[in-house]
Amino acid sequence: MTQIPHGKLETTTFYEQVGGEETFRRLVRKFYEGVAEDPLLRPMYPEEDLGPAEERFALFLMQYWGGPRTYSDNRGHPRLRMRHAPFTVDRAAHDAWLRHMRDAIDSLDLSPDHERQLWNYMVYAAGSMINTPG
Repeated sequence: MTQIPHGKLETTTFYEQVGGEETFRRLVRKFYEGVAEDPLLRPMYPEEDLGPAEERFALFLMQYWGGPRTYSDNRGHPRLRMRHAPFTVDRAAHDAWLRHMRDAIDSLDLSPDHERQLWNYMVYAAGSMINTPG
């Protein structure tokens, strides 16, 4: 039995289990490749360059899943609904967002358990962003 310093339990986060920063950056890069070509979603990103949005999303996901707290250090509390309020997010936008996210998750070759956890979170998050009927 190995002794763990300071009496802490040795645990790993989802972030570490799936490969850390590199995995989340691959996920978000693939997602934004789809968004860049999507006539419904692309207009929701006013910046010409999707790079800043990609960076914010990657940092948010890394923090959410147990990685560094860089997102909150730079931007404060995520306040996801508030940050998305200026945009019309209806069922069609929700479905398009999830289509691109599904492709991005599938590109990672995660274990079935990790894939399911990540997908379930994305379905929940996408549903909570809907702010317009239809």
